[in-house]
Amino acid sequence: MIFPCILSGGVGSRLWPLSRKDRPKQFLPLFDGESLFQKTCKRVNTEGFAAPIVIGSNTHRFQMGEQLSDLGIAANTILLEPIGRNTAPPALIAAIIAEETDPDALVLLLPSDHLIRKEDVFLQKVHAAEKTAREGSIVTFGITPTEPNTGYGYIKVAAGDAPVRAVEEFVEKPDYAKAKDFLQDGSYVWNAGIFLYAARTMIDAFQKHQPKLYEDVVAVMRTRHSDLDFTRLDQDAFEKLDNISIDYAIMEKADNVYCAPVAPEWDDLGSWSAIWTVLDKDEEGNTGLGDTRFLDSRNCLAYSQQSLVSVIGLEDVMVIATSDSVLVAHKDSAQDVKRVVEELKEEGRNEVDRHTRAYKPWGYTERISAGDRFAVQSMMIKPGKQLSLQSHLHRTEHWVVVSGTVEITIDGQKSLLTENQSAYVPLGARHTLHNPGKIPVRMIEIQSGTYLAEDDIQRHQDGT
Repeated sequence: MIFPCILSGGVGSRLWPLSRKDRPKQFLPLFDGESLFQKTCKRVNTEGFAAPIVIGSNTHRFQMGEQLSDLGIAANTILLEPIGRNTAPPALIAAIIAEETDPDALVLLLPSDHLIRKEDVFLQKVHAAEKTAREGSIVTFGITPTEPNTGYGYIKVAAGDAPVRAVEEFVEKPDYAKAKDFLQDGSYVWNAGIFLYAARTMIDAFQKHQPKLYEDVVAVMRTRHSDLDFTRLDQDAFEKLDNISIDYAIMEKADNVYCAPVAPEWDDLGSWSAIWTVLDKDEEGNTGLGDTRFLDSRNCLAYSQQSLVSVIGLEDVMVIATSDSVLVAHKDSAQDVKRVVEELKEEGRNEVDRHTRAYKPWGYTERISAGDRFAVQSMMIKPGKQLSLQSHLHRTEHWVVVSGTVEITIDGQKSLLTENQSAYVPLGARHTLHNPGKIPVRMIEIQSGTYLAEDDIQRHQDGT
């Protein structure tokens, strides 16, 4: 079996304001209601592949679990990284987990934020590379370039037409002139960061080329423990791991690295202009997501999360409107979005990391309005789910049920609320909410008090 390991810890800051730290690009349902994470999981949910090993951020644990559940896919492991440590530690961790299940396991290391339109072509190439991987080589998949792109690293492969060829050189992101030369040369491919290897081969490679990192990862793996559907690691031990990519740690040092060139219509969707490229367009080349309109405009992208967005008399412009931020940029400046994010981060702006909607294990909350001594938010509670038993030192709460039936508990007193009914939670009262029904509960919560931040929560019992 091939054990797919799906890496889902990235942030995707160049797709701000939609992609943010608490809900990055791989979890955004931009593609017929599915996310890139889900598309990656489905890609390897087929014959010849074991249940996936998912490695991602603790921040995104419920999004990973929920999106897998929506697909009906049960993961081998959902391992939570306390902090990002690039791709080398996860490559070794995946090998360790896979070998525990099958000593002869192969691992397919996959980023979760890539779009592959010709999935059959990609999977055929993966299976064509199995023999090479089982013989003890590490296979990287190089994308046949279609343009002199300066945003990708390159791999120079040996001459010939064999499906898997020796790697001659890894090349950093080039300038335009060099990228143009690479395209004309024909022996260079884009480095997609996708790898196939035997678990034992990767373990041996770390022992040889990164002995300290190997020992540190093994020590971290001894700390793993289960938490609901997730596997956690000791944070202090994990933070001590080297922050290094698999390319620098192993690929550029090993002599058993091969490349499988492939042309599966691949894109890492690293910018809004790339998103525009892969989406359907109207006769004028415009793409709209959400409630959008175009008039006398060409080759534009508009995204609306809530409000109507109208684009008039513009060309090659992107308008991205979320509930709290609007981005307007020329497509040629798509890469500069990251600079705006960096400036906002220096200013300490919430818009960098958090959306108005916050996902929880039981559902989500979404901010509607806030001011001096008050805040209003909507809430969705999934069927069968319950919030933790909690209390507040500085605020009271009013609940109004919009739809569904919710069981409320306030200072030990239970009651049922249905549509248009409400309840009041006094200061300091211990309270919880539970959805006993078969449909989601939707509510409005009004908070009032001298301090309304999230850290004014005393938890007395975890929700489920």
